[in-house]
Amino acid sequence: MLQKRLMLAIGLLMTFSMILSACGPSTTATSAPPATQAGPAATAAPTQAPPTTRHGGWLDEIDFSVVSKDSAVTQLNAGAIDVYAGGLASVDFPTIKNAGLGYAASNGLYYDIMYNPAVLKDANVLNPFSDRKIREATNWLYDRNYINQEVYAGGGLPKFFPIQTNGPDYADLADVARGLESQYTYNPDKAKQVISAEMTTLGATQGADGKWQYKGKPVSVIFLVRSDSDGTRVPIGDYVTKQLESVGFTVDEQYKKSSEASPLIFDSDPLDGKWTLYTAAWSSSVISRDDAPQFQQMYLNTSIQGTQPFLSNVADPAFQKVGDDLYNSAFKDLDQRRQMLVEAMKLGLQDSLQVWLIDGKNYAPYSPKVQITSDLAAGIEGGQMYPHTVRFIGQEGGTLKWGEPDLFGDPWNPIGGSNWTFDHAAYGTTESGAFISDPFTGLVWPLNAEKADITVQTGLPVHKTLDWVTLNTADTINVPTDALIDWDVKAQKFITVGEKYPNVLYAKVKSVVTYRSDLFDAVKWQDGSNFSVADILMPMIMSFDQANPDSAIYDEAVVPAFKQFQTTFKGFRIASTSPLTIEYYTDLYQQDAELNAVSLWPGNTGFNVSYQTGEAGWDVMAVANLAEAAGELAYSPDKADAKKIEETSFIGGPSLDILSKHLDEAESQSLIPYAPTLGQYITAADAKTRYDNLKAWYTAHGHFWVGTGPYYLDKAFLTEKTLTLKKYADYPDLADRWNSFGQPKLAEATLDGPSQVKVGDTATFDVAVTFKGDPYPQNQIKQVKYLLYDATGAVVDTGLATAVADGQYQVVLGADITSKLTAGSDKIEVAVIPLPVATPTFTSLDFVTVP
Repeated sequence: MLQKRLMLAIGLLMTFSMILSACGPSTTATSAPPATQAGPAATAAPTQAPPTTRHGGWLDEIDFSVVSKDSAVTQLNAGAIDVYAGGLASVDFPTIKNAGLGYAASNGLYYDIMYNPAVLKDANVLNPFSDRKIREATNWLYDRNYINQEVYAGGGLPKFFPIQTNGPDYADLADVARGLESQYTYNPDKAKQVISAEMTTLGATQGADGKWQYKGKPVSVIFLVRSDSDGTRVPIGDYVTKQLESVGFTVDEQYKKSSEASPLIFDSDPLDGKWTLYTAAWSSSVISRDDAPQFQQMYLNTSIQGTQPFLSNVADPAFQKVGDDLYNSAFKDLDQRRQMLVEAMKLGLQDSLQVWLIDGKNYAPYSPKVQITSDLAAGIEGGQMYPHTVRFIGQEGGTLKWGEPDLFGDPWNPIGGSNWTFDHAAYGTTESGAFISDPFTGLVWPLNAEKADITVQTGLPVHKTLDWVTLNTADTINVPTDALIDWDVKAQKFITVGEKYPNVLYAKVKSVVTYRSDLFDAVKWQDGSNFSVADILMPMIMSFDQANPDSAIYDEAVVPAFKQFQTTFKGFRIASTSPLTIEYYTDLYQQDAELNAVSLWPGNTGFNVSYQTGEAGWDVMAVANLAEAAGELAYSPDKADAKKIEETSFIGGPSLDILSKHLDEAESQSLIPYAPTLGQYITAADAKTRYDNLKAWYTAHGHFWVGTGPYYLDKAFLTEKTLTLKKYADYPDLADRWNSFGQPKLAEATLDGPSQVKVGDTATFDVAVTFKGDPYPQNQIKQVKYLLYDATGAVVDTGLATAVADGQYQVVLGADITSKLTAGSDKIEVAVIPLPVATPTFTSLDFVTVP
């Protein structure tokens, strides 16, 4: 599932995170690419092809279909498909390599067990995982090392936290992480002891056969196990079932495809108990540079996910506070941030709404004829860059056959629609945005924006890397009185800062984004309509409107995320429409200046509460709002379930006839939605043109999915689970704009030193850091950190290695350090943190200490 701010699930799709520490050397500034030229220089660039005059995607057509992972390599070899974007697990990597296929490896994939935390409506049925201590105890019940070896052939990393185990935050917190991992390592006896005590407290009894009973019936848990995707969740499910049965639970293990599991997990009321636990998996949609917000996203009822089971989780108040504070950047400096992360790591294990198992590696195989850019975290299907680069080598045009493990996991609509990775892989090609994520660093580049001027409050730990951004500091940032901060539902007008706050309002961050000067001429919706200021304002209006009980489109499911948004939002204003320049004021900040550039683009690449699962113009949203207000459709699964109505789908099912009816209504009236506000930017003639274009689009393509990206959705066949994308010829940029992205400069590290160290003697260890055999330049390395473990696995010392020369570092353990060791087997581990890529490299060396 795509993590709604930055992430995605191999079954599901989700989003998030970012940071390298502000200290250390900075990277060389790189200019933002002009809108008609190639993108930034890659770390290891491919051979440059001659310039092209082609606009839109390199391909003429991309045909999506569902392909089983078991037949993916066979079908690739036979030419039946050209890409299997769903990817295979590390255990299948030798098969890919032996077949001579290309592949994209990504690290932002993780597997876990997700629990239903609700106390059920039926008082005669006990949900043991409504008890936090039982959820916590299952950390001791699951052997992560066993799962890694048996299921992933050792290709993954045992995982205990929502932060990425091979990410920059983990590298900084490795000493704390390793200590907690030792505390929660596999210990089935301890798990059984805690579970027994809690189950007894809950009123359950254990029979002679060891099975738990409650009110005369077995305590049975419904375990949904994904049977599709990369195939690894079935053996995980079978193992977890065995472990749960070993402590007395009766397990109803049910294999489900994504389309079968999703309605139960995310659409049903957890109080009804239609499921108890699930084999979840998540994958980043961009590289995580800051994992601090993950705790709120992955555990708390304030999660931006805005769906079940998060909404039902009643967390410990201390965890709720620190999770929300981390999400809202409520820390004064990096030291305080680190302390809060340490607390969140501890409290997250105690909460365990999700018990993390494995940080995996995903391998997406493709034909040797195909060229494609893969994101280091999101891989192919979750990344933002692939639609701009995928092609047949040396060829313009052609039809590419694309395989996915599933399609249409949920209805498609931009607000509460499908968050599944495989669906995002398709609809992501139809989207544009103000910025595009760098697949190697997680920073962003201007796409339809030109520049950003960022001002932060003096003292905030914010730094910049790329020179398309200007970073300034100010002791105070006053929010202008004419900035827009709230919404009057009845008057259908924004409320200004001056109207709501008679006194001065301050913000921590001011973002000023200037868009391309030809924005309203160059960017067109795929049905031929011109992009407009109203498209930018519509999602901001709906962010407020949907969360207000007085609104005709009110949806209580969006309220938690909206309330979080309000805690840091300080207003916005359109400073100019030529060129479009938008000021945004907030207390929420990232440590990278580039990531503080706020886009109000009408899609999930924008910074708004409303559009989380797609891109849309004001006209199609106006039509869908009419259906919502009439009580015929609902954007969110929660509201659809509560009202017993159809969930809005722009691409198929009963929704289409309902939307078509309301399109006729809107067209007949030349409807201007939210007219008191948007009427400044939309005339009646504009409205009629928009609706006419949308109607012609629907007639031609049979759906309402209209974007601004390099490809458009031609046809979608929900029953057959196929779809066709075609090149959007009127896309403003040349196809080769982002051609220069080549191979990421991942560091390779080796550690050498004595195999035996005498306690109390000085010991020296050498670290070699290279890329393709060449020394890695010092000015491209942020730091090389070491950790020293004693024979018990405890962290004895941490510090930074000393740079000797390019690619050479040294760790010297003085007598005062080695004297802390006792005779036995010890270990030194180093983490190399490069700057050109946001992926650290870990390596370790065992040695023996003697008296």
